[in-house]
Amino acid sequence: MAQTMVNFRMDEDLKKNMEQVCADMGLSMTTAFTIFAKTVARERRIPFEVSADPFYSESNIRHLEKVVSGIEAGTAKIAEHDIIEVD
Repeated sequence: MAQTMVNFRMDEDLKKNMEQVCADMGLSMTTAFTIFAKTVARERRIPFEVSADPFYSESNIRHLEKVVSGIEAGTAKIAEHDIIEVD
């Protein structure tokens, strides 16, 4: 089977993280992408659910960053509440 080169751009930190995860599983990134490509070709679908998790929306991330900044600066007002135990 003839081989071909595929090039694409990726965030540098994402690439490093993926390389580490692949190494932890005993895979190279090439092997991981080949597994992905073979699954897409065989099943004619993305082999995982693609959805927009509202937790990661830009507005929520900005809100969380603001809260974290307030906590770090000691200016955040954090409300306490009782823990409700459920049997």
